[in-house]
Amino acid sequence: MQAFIALLRAVNVGGTGKLPMAELKIMCEAAGFNSVQTYIASGNVVFQSAKSESQVKAVLDVGLSAYFGKPAGVLVRTAAEMAAVLAGNPFVKMPGNLTHAIFLDKPPAADALDSCSGKANEQIQLGLREIYAYYPDGAGQSKLKIPAAKTGTARNMNTVAKLAEMAAAL
Repeated sequence: MQAFIALLRAVNVGGTGKLPMAELKIMCEAAGFNSVQTYIASGNVVFQSAKSESQVKAVLDVGLSAYFGKPAGVLVRTAAEMAAVLAGNPFVKMPGNLTHAIFLDKPPAADALDSCSGKANEQIQLGLREIYAYYPDGAGQSKLKIPAAKTGTARNMNTVAKLAEMAAAL
């Protein structure tokens, strides 16, 4: 069994995509996942499964689509991948609550940051299947638009660290 972290996109944020974490846990257990734990209400779930990453994603896509009545975004990482995201943070000296990893399904193109707009004093850098962003004034105040991140989902580095810790403990 391998430990996985699933990150749901646009769940319980801004009044959209309401999904109680208790229901997410039940959905994951019904899918056959083991040791299911949720973390904060923004759609983070850690579990074990014998399925592959793509199989886990497919199962969650079906369950979430049925729950919401429309497709819902979910990104999946193994425990090792989440640890690598944390270790790969290029802004490690910056506050974890102001530094984000934007998770993507596939590696961003080498020129993915060329099309960004609204950049002020933010710093951005490509990762493997992530884009790292440091928002010195907070993400909520930023006008930065990253087109390559449109279908991704962001977590601050404090959350990434906690999810990596939870997955490693499984």
